[in-house]
Amino acid sequence: MIDDLSAFVIAGRVKASPHGRYETDERSPRQGVADGAEAERIGFRRIFLSERWNLKEAGAILGGVGALTSRVGLATGVVPAFARHPMHAAAFASTMQAAYGSRFVLGLGRGGGGGAGYEHQNGFRALEDYVRIVRRLWAGEQVHYDGPAGSFTRLKMDDRHDGPDPQVWFGTFGLPRGATAAARVMDGVLLIPNMTPEATRDAVQRLHHACEAVGRDPATLRIAQCVVTAPELDDTETRQLCHARALTYLQAPGWGDALCTMNGWNLDTLAQIRSHQSLQGHDSIADSAYHRAEMAEPARAVPDDWMQESCAIGSVAHCVDRLRAYRDAGADEIVTYGSTPGQNAELAAAWRAQRVKAA
Repeated sequence: MIDDLSAFVIAGRVKASPHGRYETDERSPRQGVADGAEAERIGFRRIFLSERWNLKEAGAILGGVGALTSRVGLATGVVPAFARHPMHAAAFASTMQAAYGSRFVLGLGRGGGGGAGYEHQNGFRALEDYVRIVRRLWAGEQVHYDGPAGSFTRLKMDDRHDGPDPQVWFGTFGLPRGATAAARVMDGVLLIPNMTPEATRDAVQRLHHACEAVGRDPATLRIAQCVVTAPELDDTETRQLCHARALTYLQAPGWGDALCTMNGWNLDTLAQIRSHQSLQGHDSIADSAYHRAEMAEPARAVPDDWMQESCAIGSVAHCVDRLRAYRDAGADEIVTYGSTPGQNAELAAAWRAQRVKAA
């Protein structure tokens, strides 16, 4: 196992490209389960799956991976916390731990719930209380709660898994308020894709300072950085994975602004990206309307240097150097994103080799 390298499966939507030229043009739920099993064979530490309420229900897919594997960690990365009642979240995580061993991570985010109708309950205080409720349920307590996370009476798990509790992680930018929440209640954080190594270094420092402020050893908070990887892929697929995917994040209100500010990217350029005609007239982000292969034209507005600064693109050797920059910035773990575990097999082998050589 490579203890500091993990991988996403089914990054983005489960939607087939109308062209279908590339491996990443479609990752069905069945293919996602197979990718998780392949990740174990390659040697990744764990796999992450971000949940969407369509064909990416996390329990179904991660359960399939768990049934086919014995070692690779199984992580949600992330699920909107308030899309699940806390009893449901506690039971989901406890069942995963009971069925597949002590290798589950409940990764949570502050998203609105993917259309679940919980958009009003996504503040930081609510998230912290939600995590505390889940942990109390795992501890066998009966929970009565009325506060930012909702109103709950007589919550109690009659049965739970044996062994240690699952870890709880937070998908975050690592900005000050998020860093404080992570320091207070989380076991780890998953930093978003398309951060530069310099932005990662700043986030790591904020997270460590937040831990110190609450009297916690910073070493007890594991920090993983998502990095979009396109090793040895052709220009078209690389642009789909990097530029077109970044377009989705940059378009999102708040998200794109924060990402540009953290990375030192020009906000006027961001405004130009958002003004493209193809992005107008939709109620949600671009990838809800288009497959990323269909966003080639608006994605041309995303500067190449932004992607070079925030992704791992090109030869395997160059990608190793890029991932090393994130480890040097303080990330404890790198998570490949966008491309499949199989597409990163040579990168994983080279990563393992350079670590062995350094030792």
